[in-house]
Amino acid sequence: MIEELLATFIATIKDVLPILAVLIFFQAVVLRKPVPHLRSVLVGGVYVVLGLGLFLFGLKEALFPLGEAMARQLTDPAFLGDPTDWTAHGWTYLFAFAIGFSTTIAEPSLIAVAIKAREVSGGTVKEWGLRIAVAVGVALSLVFGTYRIVTGTPLYMYMIVGYAVVIVQTIFAPKNIVPLAYDSGGVTTSTVTVPLVAALGLGLASTVPGRSPALDGFGLIALASLFPMITVMGYAQLVQWKDARRDRPRAPKSRTEDIE
Repeated sequence: MIEELLATFIATIKDVLPILAVLIFFQAVVLRKPVPHLRSVLVGGVYVVLGLGLFLFGLKEALFPLGEAMARQLTDPAFLGDPTDWTAHGWTYLFAFAIGFSTTIAEPSLIAVAIKAREVSGGTVKEWGLRIAVAVGVALSLVFGTYRIVTGTPLYMYMIVGYAVVIVQTIFAPKNIVPLAYDSGGVTTSTVTVPLVAALGLGLASTVPGRSPALDGFGLIALASLFPMITVMGYAQLVQWKDARRDRPRAPKSRTEDIE
């Protein structure tokens, strides 16, 4: 385990070096200015390498095996019955929804985007409202994704219908929320969500009869980046509708109502 941990740290350093080289080149050659707060930057860089290394090691040793084990257990014929019957996978769909919602709520990149969106909008975009909307979108995407794996339906059908909905929503949604909604679809495919989603898809495709991990095990992440756009724009449209209804002037009472 110590050897694997050291190998993970070495691989992390190799991954960070190109980023560091680009930053040093632009700072020293293009801008020709010293790095401000150099000591803090160096200490922060060490923390980044340590954090990423430990996180990647934890993914490999804990989250990936856990996601695959849960998928195997939920689709075990001894627990499930007929694994090819999509109606028998109720617990699988519930697990997919719960894991999608919880991992997205804990996603660091989404938290950062939600905080910045609240600051830039002056509080119009609520931090928790955005996070919950994105989390619901990812959770629904995993439900549809697990259903796709169980039934063996092609991925492109879900993508075509989903993006058709996104195009229609883009026309009618508030214009200031559309770019944020599109970004929200991307930030979900990050450090916490992707490993568990990939492990869930591969585990399901490996245990459901007639499914191929290479053909059916992937595609959940594509859906996880699509559905948050739908839910965020839907959330914005709902808020817009509620505000318009609240601000709508009430009709004056009729004379008959005054008499009554």
